[in-house]
Amino acid sequence: MADNRLSYEAVMSTPFNAVKLGISTRGNALENIDFISPQHDDHRPRTGFINEVIEQIAAYFNNPRHHFSLPLVAQGTSFQRRVWRALQDIPAGATWHYGKLAQYLATSPRAVGGACRANPVSIVVPCHRVVACNGLGGFSGQTQGDKLDIKRWLLMHENE
Repeated sequence: MADNRLSYEAVMSTPFNAVKLGISTRGNALENIDFISPQHDDHRPRTGFINEVIEQIAAYFNNPRHHFSLPLVAQGTSFQRRVWRALQDIPAGATWHYGKLAQYLATSPRAVGGACRANPVSIVVPCHRVVACNGLGGFSGQTQGDKLDIKRWLLMHENE
């Protein structure tokens, strides 16, 4: 769980595991979403682009079919950005295996996994919808523990 005590533009509670989201923007684009400890106080500005981010994430928590329409900060390598765009094409409630996404992108499953691990805006860019052929795979750089609990929750939420 990222918890480097960075100054987040917003901190919001989540419906899973007493984990909060630390959210950062740059201009009018979403830059980063971190899973942070519940010791952070909620901070939810009422105006500006950050408010739109909070509203859309809350809408997703209320309705897993919510479609995000947030501009994202262009970051990562060209390959990572290509994987992240493909992730946005996987509909809520569906999962793809790393190998299937790799085949779709003409690359390797390991490369897809690396791009998913580097995703700076989990939930909005749904890397949780990519799973291993024999289980969940990883999430945000972990193959066990709290992050996988979050991935399980997100997938169950989308299959309600």
